[in-house]
Amino acid sequence: MRQPFIVDRSRDHEFMQHALALAEQGASVGEVPVGAVVVQGGAVIGQGFNCPITTHDPSAHAEMVAIRAAAQALGNYRLPGTTLYVTLEPCSMCAGLIVHSRIARVVFGASEPKAGVAHSQGRFFDQMFLNHRPMLEGGVLAEACGQVLSAFFKQRRGAGA
Repeated sequence: MRQPFIVDRSRDHEFMQHALALAEQGASVGEVPVGAVVVQGGAVIGQGFNCPITTHDPSAHAEMVAIRAAAQALGNYRLPGTTLYVTLEPCSMCAGLIVHSRIARVVFGASEPKAGVAHSQGRFFDQMFLNHRPMLEGGVLAEACGQVLSAFFKQRRGAGA
């Protein structure tokens, strides 16, 4: 029998800071700075940052990288009882992955007004056809998460990229 998922918000800022550090790592190699960590029982079991440019893989969003690592760590494609921390509101591709991997809770930082599907461009996770709906919390360290993205794009515009 599956244990009930207990929400522990006491370390949300700590894990989001970890995701922010990963976002900065991505920015340092020219990737859009988004970071993600998957946590179970207070331990990071998967982490990653956006890397579609450097890996030539359009699916290599931070969430995808972190969830793949967590699944490998657990030896299971399902990740019940986990929390995903991501610096930016998930897109539709990542939202589908979150549902299929059975992540229990998603905590995101900045909203994504162009492509975010948690609340900005729709409420994907509220759809009745889904067989799993994670708990959602947005706005954790939103200002810091947004600043990392703003600084990155400001620098890119200044460099003429």
